[in-house]
Amino acid sequence: MKKLIYLITIALLVPVLSGCEDFLDTKSFTTKDSNSFPVNEEDANMMLNGVYAMLNVSHAEGIDSWFMTAEMASDDRFGGGGKNDRPGQAIAHLMTTAADQFNPLWRDHYTGISRANQAVAALEIMEDGPLKNQKIGEAKFLRAFWFFDLVQLFGDIPLPSQVPESVKDVEIPPVQADAKTEVFLVIATDLWDAYTTMPAYKAGELLSGTVTKWAAAALLARVYLFYTGFYGETSLPTTEGAVTSEQVIAALEDVINNSGHDLLPDYRSLWPYTNKATKPDYPFATDAPDWVEGSANKEVMFSIKFNPNASDWGPSTTVGYSNSVALFFAPRQGNRDMTTIFPMGGGWGMGTVNPKLWDEWPASDPRRKASIYNQADEAISAYMWGADQQVEETGFWQKKVVTTAAYSPTGDYWATFWRSPDYGSFGANNIQLGNGSDLILIRFADVLLMHSELKKDAAGINRVRARVGLAPISYSDTALRVERRYELAFEGLRWGDIRRWGIAADALNAIYGAPIRNEGIATTMQPMGPGMKARYEATKGFFNIPQTQIDLANGTLTQNAGWSGNDANYIGY
Repeated sequence: MKKLIYLITIALLVPVLSGCEDFLDTKSFTTKDSNSFPVNEEDANMMLNGVYAMLNVSHAEGIDSWFMTAEMASDDRFGGGGKNDRPGQAIAHLMTTAADQFNPLWRDHYTGISRANQAVAALEIMEDGPLKNQKIGEAKFLRAFWFFDLVQLFGDIPLPSQVPESVKDVEIPPVQADAKTEVFLVIATDLWDAYTTMPAYKAGELLSGTVTKWAAAALLARVYLFYTGFYGETSLPTTEGAVTSEQVIAALEDVINNSGHDLLPDYRSLWPYTNKATKPDYPFATDAPDWVEGSANKEVMFSIKFNPNASDWGPSTTVGYSNSVALFFAPRQGNRDMTTIFPMGGGWGMGTVNPKLWDEWPASDPRRKASIYNQADEAISAYMWGADQQVEETGFWQKKVVTTAAYSPTGDYWATFWRSPDYGSFGANNIQLGNGSDLILIRFADVLLMHSELKKDAAGINRVRARVGLAPISYSDTALRVERRYELAFEGLRWGDIRRWGIAADALNAIYGAPIRNEGIATTMQPMGPGMKARYEATKGFFNIPQTQIDLANGTLTQNAGWSGNDANYIGY
């Protein structure tokens, strides 16, 4: 019985079976099987749709999704939420509320990896050529993407990168692979293969949200920078040999010169508050070009797409079809009139912005107000502090991703925009499940900044600065780091940046003393337990592997350092 339970559960951790010829050797003449499927573009898309679907579940659903974890763990965001939202607060203090806190994330990422493994293996039967290369490249990118999330979160992890050949193989507990020498080898090999073999479709030629050669190059550079910075190496290993800085620079220059991607003329039109319905009531955005989303947006290189019509609180696989980041990171205003926080919508109040970021960010940089909602500056009427037991509240909120259930002072913002033909009809006005804007994960601006960082020149930095009317500067590592902090704020990258630069412990410790309010009462951010610097030094920024997975692995998984004892336990406010 124990083996049966293990087998059922491990399917969440290890790839699903493919041919299994030793178990069953038959050929179907009435249904698609691995001998006849996939053979054409329609077949390939059917298979890959199931892989892409796991992006919604694994990356944009729940407090402990990768994106939300990376944001709340960084020095620019706090946990926030209500007193009952302890998991998010725990993440922000590098602590935990439960031994299995990350089990849904672990499960969903490995389910995505399993589907990608299956796709890579099955797509091999297609006829050689650009279509096959494109589709296998998409699957390899997505597999690398999930492994990169996992290795940043947990360090040494299981590495199922092939389809098991028999049922017996599935029963074998997964081995914990070394992150530096084994996991990054698989990630880099997948991304290098995807970049070097996928067809060079120009920006906008494929359906929005589809992985491209250019996205693979950008993620390869991101992986290279993290790997070489965090582990102190000078190249990135692949099965075909090391990828060097010069090769990554060349890949980025290929993107810059040949992809068709470019910066949008106005930084504001990247974000949903510049939609047609909002702008007339929002002076900050009135003169901005209309919000650009989907394939028309040449700056976005990879994003997660959503369809709230399919979203439901029932099966966990459907909640992620709505953009939960918008819900979790929106102001917690309870039943208060939502026009008071326009253009923001209401939500659960997590990921409050560190006031020190606002104070350190020059007011002359238009990206500050384009990225941060400051209630003292923008609230139309009295802002309600401490709503619904809000803690770690600062009055500052990110406004790059906003909920649909917001109302303008002069009309129904949601009904006039989110239901408009320009965007698509997304059911009822639902603050929790009606959020349909894309979650942007890779932008062309990041490519320019990574290129500057690797070449140690300011060309990319100054191109990004020129877009927002800022004067050119000379290159320095400090200038590059500041530019990334401002340009890419609240896009899930700051946490990885401060870790790879080796400044995380001090940056996290600097949050203390920041003004906050707990249930409306003014105070300052104070250490929980031993404090952020001590917690980072104890854990190196890796989180706790779910205890369920350790138990299932029968001794092949070892818990990360720093996650035993009282120092790891978050008790809340």
